[in-house]
Amino acid sequence: MNAPRTYRLYWEDFPVGHVMEFGGTPVSREAVVNFASQFDPQPFHLDEAAAKDTVFGGLCASGWHTCAMAMRMMCDAYLLDAASQGSPGIDALRWLKPVFPGDTLRMRMDILEARPMNSKPHVGLVRSRWTVRNQHGEDVMTMEGWGMFLRRPAAAAP
Repeated sequence: MNAPRTYRLYWEDFPVGHVMEFGGTPVSREAVVNFASQFDPQPFHLDEAAAKDTVFGGLCASGWHTCAMAMRMMCDAYLLDAASQGSPGIDALRWLKPVFPGDTLRMRMDILEARPMNSKPHVGLVRSRWTVRNQHGEDVMTMEGWGMFLRRPAAAAP
């Protein structure tokens, strides 16, 4: 029988008030167009000339692409080392400014709430606010939602 997997981060490692900053994801024209071609083929995500005459003034990433880049930054920063059990969903999502090729995105995560799950006491819920910023420090996207993490086993407690 295999021993249970141990993780670097458990629910207890995400207390209310905890802040993490991470990222540094460059946004390329190729990535913007490739994502849009597959998932959001609107002209302002695909063609510079078409995008020039829109409210964006130029080719920009799909908001859904910005979400996907945020997810990758979260995975690289902490989720792949955590006892993550997924998420029951996002409560709020706002695209505040367009993301353009040449931008570099960073994130800030603020823990707003943490509590054990009523139906599964070995799992804890964490409500977070994530803010995605460009290289100028401008907020381009915010989202709030929940994550589920295993609680630290008694044997692994510090």
